[in-house]
Amino acid sequence: MRTLGFFLAFAGAAALSASETRPAFSGDRILKHIKVLASDDFEGRGPGTAGEVKSVAYLIDNFKGFGLLPGNPDGTFIQDVPLVGITSQTKSSFAFASQTISPVWINDYVAVSHRMAPHVEVKSSDLVFCGYGIVAPEFGWDDFKGVDVRGKTIVVLVNNPPFKGNRMFYCGRWSYKYEQASALGAAGCLIVHEPGPAGYPFAVIAASQARENFDLEAADGNASQVAVEGWLTLNGAKTLFAAAGLDFAQMKAAALKKDFRPVPMNAKASFSIDNVVRKVASKNVVAKLEGSNPKLKDELVIYSAHWDHLGKDSRLKGDPVFHGALDNASGCAALIEIARAYSELKGADRPQRTILFLSITAEEKGLLGSRFYATHPLYPLTKTLADINMDGFNVYGPSDDLESVGLGASTLDDISAELLKPSGRYLVAELHPEWGSYYRSDHFEFAKVGVPACHLGGGWHYVGHPEQFGRDLANSYTINDYHKVTDTIKPFWNLGGAAQDAAVIFELGRRVADGDRWPEWKPGNEFKARRDAMMAAPH
Repeated sequence: MRTLGFFLAFAGAAALSASETRPAFSGDRILKHIKVLASDDFEGRGPGTAGEVKSVAYLIDNFKGFGLLPGNPDGTFIQDVPLVGITSQTKSSFAFASQTISPVWINDYVAVSHRMAPHVEVKSSDLVFCGYGIVAPEFGWDDFKGVDVRGKTIVVLVNNPPFKGNRMFYCGRWSYKYEQASALGAAGCLIVHEPGPAGYPFAVIAASQARENFDLEAADGNASQVAVEGWLTLNGAKTLFAAAGLDFAQMKAAALKKDFRPVPMNAKASFSIDNVVRKVASKNVVAKLEGSNPKLKDELVIYSAHWDHLGKDSRLKGDPVFHGALDNASGCAALIEIARAYSELKGADRPQRTILFLSITAEEKGLLGSRFYATHPLYPLTKTLADINMDGFNVYGPSDDLESVGLGASTLDDISAELLKPSGRYLVAELHPEWGSYYRSDHFEFAKVGVPACHLGGGWHYVGHPEQFGRDLANSYTINDYHKVTDTIKPFWNLGGAAQDAAVIFELGRRVADGDRWPEWKPGNEFKARRDAMMAAPH
């Protein structure tokens, strides 16, 4: 049986390097950063707040202290991210032939608009059930079958049918469903929430939608987006279906078949939304270690971790701060520790290609900071080998395994598995592939534009603990702490695992930065075609 002492003593050697220099990684240092970032003083690190100012300054001070260079070619450590904050007050009704239902906020639904307008109105829009709301030719799937939903409000299920077991694909994510509704000209899109398929309770949605929501500032004021984006509770959905003379369970079963066609619900949906809109000048923080090879230093590997969380809510009784200790002060702290380790490399030990350290804003608002970087990159994506993302780092102790969310997506997993072998560790997939975790953090925005991207950290088999230990902690966190003010540092945390994993993730980036072959998407991966086209185009 391995011991904690073994891991702390040899954390830096967890992954063997071609170089003799193996920087040491400290769980204590990582914990120190978490304590600062998750403190009351940082006010939950909300974009556009005093907490952002302090978070950005803390990151820059650390990067400067390590002697890293400004990551923006303009000579600064900042990439400005223009956001818009929108606080919606919504009234809704569903008019059936025999009754009109006025749903109750949170009990039955939540709905907002991302249009940058003081008032958004949808009147007497036909209500239509559209199954999962998916058009996926790669699976031979089309829930719309050519039915015109322009000006209508569509009701769709969360997640996707079992295309490949219980795995969620991007078409199962809520963001895809709103994008699809926008593309088809729908007036509104309501997603039926179920805790199992969604991967979190309705309270998580209610907590965010009831507050200020964010989007990237758009020249058209987001007029091209669907006017109403909402969620129905399961009970709220069942009430609507029953009023339409439909059985929800039967409709859900019908939606699992390829021959499903949209079902009119014989109702008119109306929404009246008053918005308070403000512009928010937020920031990604970016630093770099320039590559040592003059011929390769214009190519780069990115490490990413979002600095933001949910800020604070003065309406709450007791503690008003969403501390975000695990999500994602832990990943941000690991980014700082890995940046420190790279800064210690001198001469021939420095990687041949440039390493970029990117701490991202507004992940909690819909991956907005990473979307902005991916669509406004500071360096060409054709020169970007990979993104290695950290979101919710290991705080539970050393583990025999290392989780790769979306295991098997790219050759980054092959390199990681190879690096783990000397210490007897191994790579594992996420526990709940049906939750679509690969599409829920910043690496996804890089994947979406074609850049091979991975999300590493933690595991399920913790040293000295029974098999169920990791699963119980993960489930407890999801139920009790995820996106709640209780996401704080716990007395039982053991940052020895964070040091262990940081060593491996450091070595992964160095191996890629020094490697002869670029990381690639595996055949059949949904992002491969985009990368192939990008690299084949003249540049």
